[in-house]
Amino acid sequence: MNTSEFINRQEFFEETFFKNFIVVLFGIIINCINSLLVYTFFKNPVFAQEPRYILYMQLIINDMITLSVSVILFLFVYLLPNINVAICCIFIFIGGSVYKNTPLNLAGMAIERFVAVCYPLHHARICTIRNTKFLISIIWLVGAMPGVVDLLVVLILRPLSFFTSSRKCYNQNVFDFEYNIISHAVFNIGYMCLVWVLLFYTYFKVLFSAKAAASEPAQAQKARRTILLHGVQLLLCTLSLFTAVLDGALTSLFPYYKSIIYFCTFLLTSILPRLLSPLIYGMRDQKFKKYMKSSLTCGSVKRAIGLSD
Repeated sequence: MNTSEFINRQEFFEETFFKNFIVVLFGIIINCINSLLVYTFFKNPVFAQEPRYILYMQLIINDMITLSVSVILFLFVYLLPNINVAICCIFIFIGGSVYKNTPLNLAGMAIERFVAVCYPLHHARICTIRNTKFLISIIWLVGAMPGVVDLLVVLILRPLSFFTSSRKCYNQNVFDFEYNIISHAVFNIGYMCLVWVLLFYTYFKVLFSAKAAASEPAQAQKARRTILLHGVQLLLCTLSLFTAVLDGALTSLFPYYKSIIYFCTFLLTSILPRLLSPLIYGMRDQKFKKYMKSSLTCGSVKRAIGLSD
């Protein structure tokens, strides 16, 4: 056996192990943190009575699904490079749907804060539990529609034998018709632009409302900061749409580091953004933080309420 070949193979194995270990480790840590938030929400019924916490929990659960699917697909690349197309379609459909839910959910949360600050007298009437659940249903429906269309196109234009074959599991390798590519780009650009417009509109309306009225300036300031943080999350979601372009530009400059570039952009656009939601909301919101500390210390709800007195 050639020694150099053995060294290259050994280095490749170590690099592969490191990448998978880091991705799985981050996935477990982030989902454990998110699981604590979900546990806190369902353990304390007080959160289920406020629309903003319901939308926040929808975002957390959505992030958990997105992260889990991303980690599984990443592992497939190394452990099962060619998998059944039908199974691959299921993972891509779920992953694509929950990924598209995130910006729409951020827009819904920004609108809720906008109504709370700019129309406080109408907030209880507009942002009801029923309307919040209806909004979540619309978010899931809109997020799933492109995936349903892609599946229908492939079902119509591909023979059944295509779904029993094996391929590398990524979107462009399964939904590779020109229609799929064009519709994917048009939808992503369209609904990202819509969400950005909504965020800018709600932010400046809250800003001007706070300047015009002296009542509850602290609430308006907090709402502005929350919407700004929504913008940071949306920016990361938007950047992920251009991951392929970024990968192509960087690999053309540094072809030797191609696999490292792919790994780094995957971490930055698919893994680490899922950590923002618990950090932004779970750590900033004093009410949620109080109940979460109670959950960590196995305290009761009464004890948590008593701490606030």
